[in-house]
Amino acid sequence: MRNLVKGQGHMNWELDIIMSELAKKVENELRMARRTIGHGITLGEASQQVWLRLLSTYLPGRYCSRTAIVMDSYGNFSGEIDIVVFDRQYSPLLFEFEGATVVPVEAVYAVFEAKQELIGHNVVYAQDKAASVRRLKRTSIAIPTINGRFKKKPHRILAGIVALDSYTKDSLTGLLLPRLKAKENRGLRKLDLGCVASIGTFGCGGDTSTQVTNEPNAATSFLFELMSQLQACGTAPAINFRAYAKWLKPRKTASS
Repeated sequence: MRNLVKGQGHMNWELDIIMSELAKKVENELRMARRTIGHGITLGEASQQVWLRLLSTYLPGRYCSRTAIVMDSYGNFSGEIDIVVFDRQYSPLLFEFEGATVVPVEAVYAVFEAKQELIGHNVVYAQDKAASVRRLKRTSIAIPTINGRFKKKPHRILAGIVALDSYTKDSLTGLLLPRLKAKENRGLRKLDLGCVASIGTFGCGGDTSTQVTNEPNAATSFLFELMSQLQACGTAPAINFRAYAKWLKPRKTASS
């Protein structure tokens, strides 16, 4: 495609190059974080920030991506989730202070754990975190629409894991695939899609989560698949704000 830019000559734009460069940018940022920061908690946080920046930059504006804790109107909380993709158009942030973010479960579309390497216990950890969110109870109330009142059935919350590297190039098929096919990866603990930036993806391409693909532009493929699956979720259910407001009432003490 030729595009004439004011004040410049003709420029040649090629879509395959744009897509490839996006994937390289993400992987290079992850590698830089790994080389310059070191190990431990600081390194893990740096990895999270690269993925969060990717999603915040390229997901449509109706979605927000944060490290957060998820809660329901019954007062139950998830563990801290590395990446929570949630609705920001119709849903409130319940709490945000000094880096701590709490969002209502009704707003959540997807949750991911962000790791430096794809290894067995990280997959199990991501499954545990997915279950801690999915077991929360969501409200949904009827709202007026042009076609009358409508009450949306809450969509299924997506879950997965994203990483930079793995120990071997066949880790997707040798390590991850058996775990995705195991009965432990069902129900609340199911991982739907994810990415190892240096190797490939799983759950992408419109098939089940047990499809793993080795590909050079893994981060870009993951990004577009995530957007496709978010589209399929539709809008977030309408929150019953009164169910949360009841917690504003003073607690009864033993002497009252």
